Amino acid sequence: HCIIFPILLKEHGEYILPYNVPANEFMNLEGEKISTSRNWAVWLHEYLEDFPGKQDELRYVLCSIMPEQKDSEFTWTDFQDRVNNELADILGNFINRAVVLTGKYYEGKVPQPGKYSAEDEQVLAEMRAIPERVAENIQKFRFREALAEAMTMARLGNKYLADQEPWKVIKSDPERVQTVMYICLQIAANCAVVLDPFLPFTCEKLSNALGVARGRWSEAGKELLSPGAMITSPGILFQKIEDSMVEAQVQKLTEAHAANEVVEVAPAKPEMTFEEFQKLDLRLGTILEAEKVPKTKKLLKLLVDTGLDQRTVVSGIAESYDPANIVGQQVCLLINLAPRKIKGIESQGMILMAENAKGELSFMSPEKAGFSSGSEIK
Repeated sequence: HCIIFPILLKEHGEYILPYNVPANEFMNLEGEKISTSRNWAVWLHEYLEDFPGKQDELRYVLCSIMPEQKDSEFTWTDFQDRVNNELADILGNFINRAVVLTGKYYEGKVPQPGKYSAEDEQVLAEMRAIPERVAENIQKFRFREALAEAMTMARLGNKYLADQEPWKVIKSDPERVQTVMYICLQIAANCAVVLDPFLPFTCEKLSNALGVARGRWSEAGKELLSPGAMITSPGILFQKIEDSMVEAQVQKLTEAHAANEVVEVAPAKPEMTFEEFQKLDLRLGTILEAEKVPKTKKLLKLLVDTGLDQRTVVSGIAESYDPANIVGQQVCLLINLAPRKIKGIESQGMILMAENAKGELSFMSPEKAGFSSGSEIK
């Protein structure tokens, strides 16, 4: 993708060549690596069936946890928290209150503002600054930061509305409420612009309700609504995700994975003759001592009783077994393997292990008692 494909584009001569190839780390799913072959995945067509009309919710969550710098993880609980606590409680709540109050006080028309206070000026200055920060992050392919900055617009409006409390001030100072609601609506209109790259379906509904033309990034941060303009309600933008919906998805994932579990079996090695097999001297051995090999993750230095002698064997089982727990363990040992130095230690044999599809290792030892070190394995 990074080398051959651009070469083909250049050779063709009529395509724009890539100037940056952003590379992400891995995204995991519910504590495990995503695997389509094992059906440990969230399939888009199934998501759209289970969550109709909630394309933006998934876009938002996936963008907010993009593994740009390190691995990340998608969980249905986190999906629920982000939709409920961020999209519904911050963005959706702010838009709903701004529109409802405008309908209640001004019959759905953008009010004429009065003189701005110092706090109003500060809020408007922040509104003007946010789009530039969003754009800068997008241009640098920092999509998580871009989304966080875009959501700052909704947080700004939510906080400003809560601090000003127009529902209380309306009785004592209705002119002040006109200014407050005018600013809130400008912030709402700017939410429709700066969040459009991330929440296109939602922002289309919001733009239509507020009368803001889409694709107006060059005007982002400005006061986009004129006094007297009519606005309508976009409806509830985000429905909350219930616990039962999360539980159903986790159960569905687990059941589908179990039903489609694929056991990966290593292919057979080249055929050998019986005479070649007879050259292998396989014995039952007993581990007498075990310790980790310094500066390694996988290696253990073992002293093994073969029944014929006691010898050192270096084995790559440190990630599967604690050395303190395997002293006395009987193992299957190939004793006539030519000695080999591993990390400066001469290893005189090889322990035979079973390995499953997950890379987990297991000793191979007798089921019955009464088999001593040196017993031949045939």
